[in-house]
Amino acid sequence: MVWGFVVVILTVALVCPKASSIGANWGTQASHPLPPDIVVRMLRENGIQKVKLFDAEYDTLRALGKSKIEVMVGIPNDMLSTLASSLKAAEKWVSKNVSTHINTDKVNIRYVAVGNEPFLSTYNGSYLNTTFPAMRNIQIALIKAGLQNQVKVTCPLNADVYDSSTTLPSGGDFRANIRDLMIAIVKFLVDNGGPFTVNIYPFISLYNDANFPVDYAFFDGISQPVSDGGTFYYNMFDANYDTLVHALEKNGFGNMPIIVGEIGWPTDGDRNANVEYARKFNQGFMAHISGGKGTPRRPGPIDAYLFSLIDEDAKSVQPGYFERHWGIFTFDGLPKYALNLGTTNTGALIQAKGVRYLQRKWCVMKPNVRLDNPQVAPSVSYACSLGDCTSLGIGMSCGNLDGKENISYAFNSYYQINDQIDTACKFPNISEVTKTDPSTGTCRFPIMIEPYYGGAAHEQVFFLPLVMAAAITMLSIF
Repeated sequence: MVWGFVVVILTVALVCPKASSIGANWGTQASHPLPPDIVVRMLRENGIQKVKLFDAEYDTLRALGKSKIEVMVGIPNDMLSTLASSLKAAEKWVSKNVSTHINTDKVNIRYVAVGNEPFLSTYNGSYLNTTFPAMRNIQIALIKAGLQNQVKVTCPLNADVYDSSTTLPSGGDFRANIRDLMIAIVKFLVDNGGPFTVNIYPFISLYNDANFPVDYAFFDGISQPVSDGGTFYYNMFDANYDTLVHALEKNGFGNMPIIVGEIGWPTDGDRNANVEYARKFNQGFMAHISGGKGTPRRPGPIDAYLFSLIDEDAKSVQPGYFERHWGIFTFDGLPKYALNLGTTNTGALIQAKGVRYLQRKWCVMKPNVRLDNPQVAPSVSYACSLGDCTSLGIGMSCGNLDGKENISYAFNSYYQINDQIDTACKFPNISEVTKTDPSTGTCRFPIMIEPYYGGAAHEQVFFLPLVMAAAITMLSIF
């Protein structure tokens, strides 16, 4: 899966002598991102000690200065070609985004993530010829800057870079069409002290396969575990992780350190994406790795990063509507459910402080307007195409709304995204502004936070238009 985001590692403070560390991806693809200083404070109050960025946004790095939080900066895939073809470009990137922040802002940068899942099958080989050269040039640039001992290169990879010839972990090897490239990259990482970073998603397996055993996605155990030559697997995570371990061993890299760059569960946007499952998965994963036991093939602590820290309402929904709902916090920094990461005195998540909201008002459908009004359908389509209707639909958090409430939700999303300007609630004779909260049950009609414009280097992130299917889906449940 591909996202532009930030990853945060939380060190788990447990009584076990050897505890694993857990992380959370801090995504920034939002119409109204929280100001970086507020997020950094939230991270620190939640006991977060390491953070990974999937870009090198200036304000974010400045906010992390002097925080002592370990940082991994990221290079987006669309920069790989430039960095692969020009050592000078790589040196300039390192100078601007690594050296300056380390020396001037006292940012504790430890890794550079070159690309994000660049060998994903759906990319059809777009980055096969640029990823490794970009990694080499960034490494050379770090050496020239004298930072090679402090800052290590890595490349977050999707779990589809390896597979199994037997469907069991012991049959693991790198994907045939990229095997030689993967071995070259792994050798490069080993030679330079970099980890193998992989993203593992049991939710996606469940989402893509209606016959996937639900219990196998979680950590409560199953009645019929998978047997691999006498080694038993009770959950998909261990099996997937050990498939990678076998692939590394098979090619002579059995001791290479592994980081799980992304793992988590969304709370909305699909029938299996809900608060109950997300809490069950993330808390189960925390319990699973807390003792430092590791997996059957690779005992010991596991470094992993929950996906994600905060919901992102501007992410592409091409993979699924759930893409905007991975956060353990809402877009405005509120905990979604009880989750003990072992990093706070209370055992609970601590919400963001200092968040500033727009006025308490909402845009809704006028009560006297009929559902068959000819203005309704085009207005809803327009609102959903520029807003966020991914919580609407059967089995989702707002799936129990009636027809008028669905329309109101669409109108309000568009209204809030546009900072509550008057013209954003002027759907022709069918909408009005109310000060009565229309939220009901599990469905929250949000009030948007104040826009953050940042410093000179910051660019406001606007919505990727939601495909018309969102509006069609919503209208179909009236």
